[in-house]
Amino acid sequence: MYGFQPWPNKRVAARAAHYSWRETRIGAGGRSAGMTDEADQRADTLDGLRAENARLSRELAMAAARIADLEFRAEIDALTDVRNRQGFERELKRSLAYIARYEASAVLLYLDLDRFKAVNDGHGHAAGDAVLRAVAATLTRHVRASDVVARLAGDEFAVLMWNADVHQAEAKGHDLERRIAELDLPAARSAGLGASAGVVPLKADLTASQILDAADRAMYARKRLRKDGER
Repeated sequence: MYGFQPWPNKRVAARAAHYSWRETRIGAGGRSAGMTDEADQRADTLDGLRAENARLSRELAMAAARIADLEFRAEIDALTDVRNRQGFERELKRSLAYIARYEASAVLLYLDLDRFKAVNDGHGHAAGDAVLRAVAATLTRHVRASDVVARLAGDEFAVLMWNADVHQAEAKGHDLERRIAELDLPAARSAGLGASAGVVPLKADLTASQILDAADRAMYARKRLRKDGER
């Protein structure tokens, strides 16, 4: 007579709550014959691992998208929806590296609002915020899609212009000064809002900080000229 004994297999299938088991029949002379369910168990385990891998891949993709979105938002000015100073300085550093390698040309236009304090003092900060949003929208609308617009601080803005020389950038700066002076906002008209734009070319042997300092000086030189009546 053949005897029947189930022996538990000591390998636990991954993600299974029970043991795999081997059914063995012991015959005469110690010889064995039998069958096993291990193949089915392994197939179930493999399917489970594939499903888990797919789930983890989806979660990693979603996490990467959230991180990218947070990094992008960290470089955007919440009020005006253009680049903030951090984002612009990072873009400026990348641009300087590109210019050094490929001998490309770019110009920085640095723009400061005139009599903006009178807007805030006479009409309140909500009116001032509306003016800043309108200025950012004007800059974005009237420069090229390849140019980078930023609000650097307070009422200071910048435009990074690619494939342009100083004369072209100065002409664009004067055009933007005129458009800002013509903003159709009661607070802006009442305060006599204006703008002054300075221009400097990007040079590969200068740092981003040096470029910004030079543009700031050019802007104040333009402001003095405007104050003396030159348009």
